[in-house]
Amino acid sequence: MTTFGKKGFAGLALVIASVTALAACSSSGSGSASPTSTAAPGGTTQPGSIGVIPAAGTASGKAGSITFGYLAADAPNWILPIIPAADNSVYNSFVFQWQMWRPTWFTWNGSSPAVDAALSPVNTPTWSNGDKTATITFKPWKWSDGQTVGAKDLEFTIDEIKAALKESPANWANYVPGYFPDTLTSMSTPNASTLVINLSKAVNPTWLQEDIIDISMMPAHAWAKASANGPQLDYTNPANAKKIWDFLNAQSKSVSTYATNPLWQVVYGPYKLTAFNATTGSFSMAPNPTYSGPHASPESNFVGVPFTSDASQFNAIKAGSVDVAALPAEDNPQIPSLKNTGYDYFGLPAWGDYFAAFNFKDKTGDFDNIASQLYFRQAMQHLEDQAGQIKAFLNGDGDPLYGPIGAYPQSPFLPANGKTNPYPFSVSTATSLLKSNGWTVTANGTDTCAKAGTGAGECGAGIPAGTKLSFNLIYNAASPITQEVEDLASNAKAAGITINLSASNFDFMIQNYIDPASPANINKWAMEDFGGESFSTYPTSFGLFNTGGSGQIGDYSTPEADSLINASISSSNPAAVTSELSYLDTNEPVLWQPLRDHVYVWKKNISATTPQAFENLTQYDPTPEFWYLTK
Repeated sequence: MTTFGKKGFAGLALVIASVTALAACSSSGSGSASPTSTAAPGGTTQPGSIGVIPAAGTASGKAGSITFGYLAADAPNWILPIIPAADNSVYNSFVFQWQMWRPTWFTWNGSSPAVDAALSPVNTPTWSNGDKTATITFKPWKWSDGQTVGAKDLEFTIDEIKAALKESPANWANYVPGYFPDTLTSMSTPNASTLVINLSKAVNPTWLQEDIIDISMMPAHAWAKASANGPQLDYTNPANAKKIWDFLNAQSKSVSTYATNPLWQVVYGPYKLTAFNATTGSFSMAPNPTYSGPHASPESNFVGVPFTSDASQFNAIKAGSVDVAALPAEDNPQIPSLKNTGYDYFGLPAWGDYFAAFNFKDKTGDFDNIASQLYFRQAMQHLEDQAGQIKAFLNGDGDPLYGPIGAYPQSPFLPANGKTNPYPFSVSTATSLLKSNGWTVTANGTDTCAKAGTGAGECGAGIPAGTKLSFNLIYNAASPITQEVEDLASNAKAAGITINLSASNFDFMIQNYIDPASPANINKWAMEDFGGESFSTYPTSFGLFNTGGSGQIGDYSTPEADSLINASISSSNPAAVTSELSYLDTNEPVLWQPLRDHVYVWKKNISATTPQAFENLTQYDPTPEFWYLTK
């Protein structure tokens, strides 16, 4: 999936930054996000979407500066394409890095979960040797200094990933021990535009292409050095690769120098960074004149504008002081008025999920053993009133979510049980589950384990008699997450479960409450809700829900999940990933929450050469090089 696979080194899941401010409408029922449909007069819609993307307007022929709004808490803070687990967010990757260094295979294709070949600098790999050898050829794209992007650049990037991992598994967000690059046996460059990768075991080709080696490449000719003015080093020598990694890693930590460091000026994406404010998180980018991909002409500057709150962001929209921005969820009722304030709008659910995570390693109050009980997770899901939350907190504009992927955008991988709720909202059903498993239920009080043990009708392994169902839940304090967790806590209290809520913010949470990245804090949180995850176009949860996954949040682990996930990444059978998703729909690795549309607004004097350039905003994937000012 992540980036929230999918897109980091693209692998599994990229954590969605502050999804709370982006909720909006979605129609009910089934739909499809693949090919676009046309709505009169000449506008574009998608099944399940809200709003219409107008037909392309007449270009003014003038370049400008188009501002893009986001919350300050989500501001970029990592520039090196090799992203560590603690900084693995869509705002670091899609919004920021990908403007300068596009991934090898660009996804999304508008709002459709597919590769956009036109935006990809690398051709689809050719597989051989029983899916153990990939031959990758490059298009003749150019670096901003005139050099040609090629095989050595991807080879260099992979070698530096290996060097980073030798220092810490947390240095690459999508690394899982025993998998790529551990399975890499050799690489060769038979010519400047061809890279051959050999693996020790077969893989699913779609998974490796779209989830793993879909990475932004680094310039071997400019970055293979151990100091600012040092000589170019042979990066294939592991000792040199380590020196290079240490240098690049240190430079990426120097946030205040992002706009002035010559390293970051060597790009092949549509933009070059011209300004960065480490205090506010704002940035400015100018068009890269040597960019080889398609773009509007003339191409405007891309300017990131942070806001301190949802309210300030919406006030800027009302005042017309930001060009493109997400609509905060609580402002969904204001959608009809947007046309009168000079904005167009479009919304569709992001490809991924929303959830509150369980911490299966938190020993506080024996929560690790409580969370390991499927009946407890089932009871918690019965306390999640998705229909009520959609009505109350999403203005009726959302859809229930029963597993890792939802109905929108539609995918051929969605399992049948992903369309119906296996654990519908019911306090009485949750109460019955607890009673039948050894708990004394005290409605509006705190339940206690009355029957310790592992037999039928007992609380389960490691849960002593007298254990209380009381634990904390840390949440990203923005709408609608705040309202959703408050509603959950209220419903849980009716079943005798005490949830102690603690407000935080997205950046702090992913840096401090992710078990693999912050082992010292494992016993500080029982549940957390930072938002959700963004999946790859091939929606395996490898890295997120398999044992030892580096994208793990709370160390969920079952032998069944491991087996199914392994089949998804090693078998070319597409049904394998559907079976994986079906299991996760019912085994409840996390507490699933309602799926919400991400609605973006843009000024009426802004158009795009293709409607896909507005569709992909709903997937956190802006392509501002296609935007232009109209007459």
